[in-house]
Amino acid sequence: MNTKAYFGKYGGQFVPETAMNALIELEKAYERIATTAEFRAELDDLLAHYVGRPSPLYYASRLSEHYGHDIYLKREDLNHTGAHKINNALAQALLAKKMGKKKVLAETGAGQHGVATATAAALLGLECDVYMGKCDVERQALNVYKMKLLGANVVSIEDGLGTLKEATTAAIQAWVNEIETRFYVIGSAVGPHPYPKIVRDFQSVIGREAKSQLKDRGVNPNYVIACVGGGSNAIGIFSAFLDDENVKLIGVEAGGLGADTPYHAATLTNGKDGVIHGMKTVVLQDEYGRISPVHSISAGLDYPGVGPEHAHLHDIRRVEYHAVTDDECMEALKLCTRLEGIIPAIESSHALAYLEKLCPSLKERSNIVVNVSGRGDKDMHTIMNYKKGTIYG
Repeated sequence: MNTKAYFGKYGGQFVPETAMNALIELEKAYERIATTAEFRAELDDLLAHYVGRPSPLYYASRLSEHYGHDIYLKREDLNHTGAHKINNALAQALLAKKMGKKKVLAETGAGQHGVATATAAALLGLECDVYMGKCDVERQALNVYKMKLLGANVVSIEDGLGTLKEATTAAIQAWVNEIETRFYVIGSAVGPHPYPKIVRDFQSVIGREAKSQLKDRGVNPNYVIACVGGGSNAIGIFSAFLDDENVKLIGVEAGGLGADTPYHAATLTNGKDGVIHGMKTVVLQDEYGRISPVHSISAGLDYPGVGPEHAHLHDIRRVEYHAVTDDECMEALKLCTRLEGIIPAIESSHALAYLEKLCPSLKERSNIVVNVSGRGDKDMHTIMNYKKGTIYG
């Protein structure tokens, strides 16, 4: 077994033989190109002057007053394109260009990774296809329009529930069919090795910045919280704190209508070991091992698997994973909007919602960092229609 491909017992390369050469090519190119000082300098320049990094670490004074603890928001919502996704998409697209690839493809759920990949492709002069489930195409119409405006070809997938799982499956198949000329920009910390490690590397800028910004303020964090679907924003911010046992890390999954109902995407809460999209991880599945349908109000979290590193961190109990419901998430979105004037993405609102559970349980005043992985512009239609007949806010 290639131990580099695993996090504990999770990870690996469960793909057709036709994809193995592309994965080997990617790993070699990453080690040869993406680890060099020249590549990192070019990427850092783009992150600073194009994306707008570093993203601020904002002290949320009114949320802090409300909860009785010091709440800091890592503002990935202020990045160009509106989320953390651009960090990884831009880096992978730059690597693709240096590998001589002319075309990139991506999967997307909430549309943020699709927009980020389309943006990077436009900047770097690459062709771009984005695969998206039909359900997500409908509820993320604004992001679909943005992708098309940026020059991307958006492929609507009609299979199954028409969500992120089906989009990912279709993207992998399209990649395998043209593996010599296409580069697959995976948007989360999922898939076959080396993708989970590459995505963690390119998203680790979030954690490095947050740790440095906390140090500059003289703040020792007690908790770091992030939402988890596939898990890229979470592993990005957790990565800087994994070796510090004094910092408790909490991942928040999509509880949908309740983790005790069939309508959720709480993988680490209710899943079991399985294989999905080229990796061994924890998967939501039925008694026969078939992948279960999932539900979440957030298009970016309704995925029946999770990144293998998260599965490992859950296994060794370094990170706690909990689920919050659609209702709890939307109440947190409303609270943050009203108290701080910040409209977070529905995905990010899952992380904010866990404050309602955590803060009352703490005996001493604590420093809590929440990763606001994206902004809520893309979700206005969903938010407006969440409580029919009322103004939700």
